[in-house]
Amino acid sequence: MKGRIFRIQRFSIHDGYGIRTTVFFKGCPLRCIWCHNPESQKFEREICYKAEKCLSCYECVEACERGAITVGNDEMDIDRERCDGCGKCVEVCRGGALELFGMDVTVDDVISVVEKDRVFYESSGGGVTFSGGEPYFQPDFLLSLLKACKSRGISTAVDTSGYANWEVMEKTLPFVDFFLYDLKDCRSDRHREMCGAGNELILSNLRKLVDAGMEVIVRIPVVPGYNFEEGDFECYFRILENVGVDRVDILPYHSLARDKYRWLGREYMLEMPKMAEKAKNTATEFAEFLEKKGLRVTLGGYF
Repeated sequence: MKGRIFRIQRFSIHDGYGIRTTVFFKGCPLRCIWCHNPESQKFEREICYKAEKCLSCYECVEACERGAITVGNDEMDIDRERCDGCGKCVEVCRGGALELFGMDVTVDDVISVVEKDRVFYESSGGGVTFSGGEPYFQPDFLLSLLKACKSRGISTAVDTSGYANWEVMEKTLPFVDFFLYDLKDCRSDRHREMCGAGNELILSNLRKLVDAGMEVIVRIPVVPGYNFEEGDFECYFRILENVGVDRVDILPYHSLARDKYRWLGREYMLEMPKMAEKAKNTATEFAEFLEKKGLRVTLGGYF
């Protein structure tokens, strides 16, 4: 059993209880315009190019057998349609300007990293969080990893958008201790515009998880002018109340992913003047609103 990931982050404190190891899956069915992990969206392996680190040796041009890397006007260009993500250019890059997002690993490969931090899980109440991308985009690999962790007594969490077939999610329930569940927008038409699909399936699966007795912590990104407008505090609360969720983590927008888009040759569509400041203020007001409604609220991923 092999799967494709793009990073394993150790000593994470933002992805669930205690100290955790977060395994980031590659591939996602949604395309949220505020995505802070653009390297996770495509399942295919991708080359990122950090021009500021380039030594202009151009050994990568010679190494690329598909002719996907060219140089013009002293600037390097990557034809991403031609690139197959083989990584040979990365191997010869002496300046660290090229990086490959996406590596194929076995369950044992992942578990060998996870096991290194077992002592921290035990002392902090932590464990492993499977994130992405979307973990359920690779359901068989996710299920195998969950089973491997549970057989070793390691706590598990799944960070999901909920945009998956319920039958696929249901198979994993015996092996998941809790879910971090993204509620990206309370309005389906806007969700379709901002993320590429409506939120009906997401809300349906959220209710089913709660009805199944699973612990679910809903995570709501706050992006003013995109998924938050006047009256939306109440809109989000009605969903949470109707489903029966009482634990919410509010994530204010930040622009830390801006460079990632540039490295991947994509345009960063979202940034606006003072957007981060507006998001922080709105997130604080939203947190206070939900707390007054009786919900348990954390701000910014801290547990």
